[in-house]
Amino acid sequence: MTDHDVIQLRSADPFADVAGQNLTDLGSGGAGVQRSSNLIHIRVQQRNGRKTLTTVQGIGEEFDKKRLLRAFKKKFACNGTVIDNDEYGEVIQLQGDQRTHVSEFLLEIGICKEEQLKVHGF
Repeated sequence: MTDHDVIQLRSADPFADVAGQNLTDLGSGGAGVQRSSNLIHIRVQQRNGRKTLTTVQGIGEEFDKKRLLRAFKKKFACNGTVIDNDEYGEVIQLQGDQRTHVSEFLLEIGICKEEQLKVHGF
């Protein structure tokens, strides 16, 4: 074998995007590529005893968080508030473990796709 017969092996990109596309593909018309900053994170936090708190973070600026909170409260029969965090922006807090309800509701009304949701918790 000579130097001219080198076979190019395609290696996996360790910095590949969640949607399965490489970062090098972003410059070539990848307008619909899901970035990790567009993920909607749904977390549950333990308060005291059996009490839990559900937080929803990462909903885009084009959506009114107060109206979404009102819909969540009415549909899930729970209380909640919108917190303005310096690091995470506006975060919706709901009483109780509402992770499955929130994720189904966001998919149902079309705010996000299933691959944009990231559900955390125990």
